[in-house]
Amino acid sequence: MSSVTRSRRQVRLSRALGLALTPKAVKHFEKRPYPPGEHGRARRRTESDYAVRLREKQRLRAQYALREKQLAKAYENARKAPGLTGEALVEDLETRLDALVLRAGFARTILQARQTVTHRHVLVDGKIVDRPSFRVKEGQTLQIKPKSQATVPFQVAAAGAHRDVLPTLPGYLEVQLEKLSATLVRRPKRAEVPVTCEVQLVVEYYAR
Repeated sequence: MSSVTRSRRQVRLSRALGLALTPKAVKHFEKRPYPPGEHGRARRRTESDYAVRLREKQRLRAQYALREKQLAKAYENARKAPGLTGEALVEDLETRLDALVLRAGFARTILQARQTVTHRHVLVDGKIVDRPSFRVKEGQTLQIKPKSQATVPFQVAAAGAHRDVLPTLPGYLEVQLEKLSATLVRRPKRAEVPVTCEVQLVVEYYAR
């Protein structure tokens, strides 16, 4: 799939879910703040509880670019964790390597962050990790490998080009952008995670 096609799909998905998934989608969203399709401008019918919960689950899934199976598995793990299931779910997803590559500003979108990981550009504590789903632990450091840092895309990232369009850096991440290095200083807390989602509705969707 070409980057243009992927970008268009993300914009369309953004409009369907009612939130901007990429910086590019923000601009399209401002022009057309309604769902795609011929009935997009029409006011949404009263939705069933199921439809509302489904959309919230799809919103969470899209923000981490997960497959359904991946999100369902993460939910099952969160259900067994202490505390509130919805909060545990988001806090766990936020420790994914691709999510932290994005938050740190090494990539512009979650899909770009995933590609950065799978193309073996990322070190965790000095070792290459090419699994986007890898869970980073407290105290671990992720860094773009030195050879990759010399390339234009990462020089652009080091100059802060992506951080300018991303949410404020959350407190659980310590970043040295010029070195393209970041450390997870502690577990994320749901309230700090820059994800738009009513987590209780996601829990209700899976618990039905």
